[in-house]
Amino acid sequence: MSLLAEWEGSRHVADGFDYPTYRRGHGPGVIVLHESPGLTPEVIAFGDELVDHGFTVVLPHLFGSAHAPPRRHEGALVIPRLCVTREFTMFGTGVTAPLSSWLRSLARALHADTGGPGVGAVGMCVTGGFALAMMVDPVVVAPVVAQPATPLPIGRRRAGDVNLSDEDLAAVARRAAEGCRVLGVRYHHDWVTGTRFDTLTELLGEAFIRVELDGHGHATLTDHRHPEAVARVVGFLEERLREKGPA
Repeated sequence: MSLLAEWEGSRHVADGFDYPTYRRGHGPGVIVLHESPGLTPEVIAFGDELVDHGFTVVLPHLFGSAHAPPRRHEGALVIPRLCVTREFTMFGTGVTAPLSSWLRSLARALHADTGGPGVGAVGMCVTGGFALAMMVDPVVVAPVVAQPATPLPIGRRRAGDVNLSDEDLAAVARRAAEGCRVLGVRYHHDWVTGTRFDTLTELLGEAFIRVELDGHGHATLTDHRHPEAVARVVGFLEERLREKGPA
């Protein structure tokens, strides 16, 4: 049986993009963006965990396989495909990925259904920076950046880039100054994340909650799941989405 059997399937169309989505749960809304190689059982399990904590969770399916273990070598095939697709920005610095406008639209639609102070956004790996891009829209009040990996950290400039245009970077800094905090989680020795946490610390100051874990893993919430990372994410979402009127 499909791991998504209890999830309600739909599609969201906006800004020239059309992707499947899966929704489950009740309570404040959270959008969970999967990592490479796709909407894997581990990502779905994390979504189920948030549902059990009382959230309405939406899982967009953006690339790769869904609800089944990835096919052999699929991970090695996905990244090259993302490098040439127009939705993602794998190498460019100082730019916001085009898919961000679709994700902001999805966040607004979810908030219209669930209400409350806003919605959460959890980005992972190649989608890690998308949580920041979504934060440009004030409806996103709980952005989580998990092991952000784009642009690919080839060279010092790319390693420190957070996948945002100057305009969006200023908007994120402004929202943080107004009280919208950002949670970042990664393994301390994960080279794929580059120096992006240093960039976010410099940009956002105390508004950036920096969680760096011991060990040499990468996927903090899924394949290399760390209990502290999951607990910090759940606690952050609880605090931000159930309080009265965060910034």
